[in-house]
Amino acid sequence: MLSRSVQLVLHYDGAGFSGWQRQPGERTVQGVLETAVARLCGQPLTVIGAGRTDAGVHARGQAAGVRVPEKWSASALRRSMNAILPDDVWIAAAFEMRDEFHPRYSAVSRSYSYLVGTDDLASSPFRRKYELVWRKPLSLDRLSAAAERVKGRHCFRAFAVKGTAPERDDHRCTISLSAWRAREGGLTFEIRADRFLHHMVRFLVGTMLDVGEGRRDESVIDDLLVQQDNSQVSPPAPAHALFLDRVEYPADLYLRAE
Repeated sequence: MLSRSVQLVLHYDGAGFSGWQRQPGERTVQGVLETAVARLCGQPLTVIGAGRTDAGVHARGQAAGVRVPEKWSASALRRSMNAILPDDVWIAAAFEMRDEFHPRYSAVSRSYSYLVGTDDLASSPFRRKYELVWRKPLSLDRLSAAAERVKGRHCFRAFAVKGTAPERDDHRCTISLSAWRAREGGLTFEIRADRFLHHMVRFLVGTMLDVGEGRRDESVIDDLLVQQDNSQVSPPAPAHALFLDRVEYPADLYLRAE
């Protein structure tokens, strides 16, 4: 049967999911998408994500790929899937891709953001679901200095859950953006890299918040970047304030936008 490769750009609220990856007896983003695709195409099909977000992590730019029968254009697939997907998942865009496209291995960068609420309104039920409420003083200068030390290519073994990457993996990632910025009501941490390790962003945020509060010196980042385990890293920041914002691919993998 002739088929076409389609990239789906996804928004989802992670609160109702046990993460991205399909798991028996659990509600997952991959599982929900595969149920919808199977219903439309009349056969089980695998939806592959650009990355596996943890339980509670949100997305407003996750990428996924699926091969569907050729009769399905990217635009028709998007419309039809959005009509039957639950309210906490939405396909923002769909693109027809070249056959060599792979949602994970073709990606050249991934971008995340983490929201910290510092004003009184951060405790509102409309914000606390998506922001980490922080009541102690934070120094933006200290946070920014810590974030700057992360940029470049480093081994992030100290910022990863042990065992989630093979021991032969060098745990090295190239960070092209790492910055804290002030916004109304709080702060946002933004990071872009060629790859991320399990819990890496949350470990980074947790450690930087300790630096911003004055509990740790900014030089701890340099120390952690040369360590071979995560025994000295700060506890990871909670998942509910983390967003996968964008996954980028080489332009020549796109056939046409629909």
